[in-house]
Amino acid sequence: MPCLNISTNVSLDGVDTSSILSEATSSVAKIIGKPENYVMIVLKGSVPMAFGGTEDPAAYGELVSIGGLNPDVNKQLSAAVSAILETKLSVPKSRFFLKFYDTKAILKGHFFSRLVTLCRGPSLVGTDRLSRFRRRK
Repeated sequence: MPCLNISTNVSLDGVDTSSILSEATSSVAKIIGKPENYVMIVLKGSVPMAFGGTEDPAAYGELVSIGGLNPDVNKQLSAAVSAILETKLSVPKSRFFLKFYDTKAILKGHFFSRLVTLCRGPSLVGTDRLSRFRRRK
């Protein structure tokens, strides 16, 4: 499930946030190649933020996805999201930073560490089906 979390120092009072959420959902789903019903968008306004030493309109975003990200996709996502922010919130493209996380590598490491923990547990040590996962000396 891709999740785009955007924070901006721009006030969202009087802003049609539904259109921002809708456009961002559509863009992320299309570019990553995931169904829209899997995409989550979080938009926070009036966040104290300085970029380049000024508090002029700016935004910071993080996009987390299980797969689907690569340098070309990341460029497309940056362009699409920055265009939405520039159009809807008057945040210049040069004052927006987007960080990407592809969690597939992280999840593999998490799974392995959990598996090792399970294999070391007192109730499972020595069982035939888990013994093949233990490190061999």
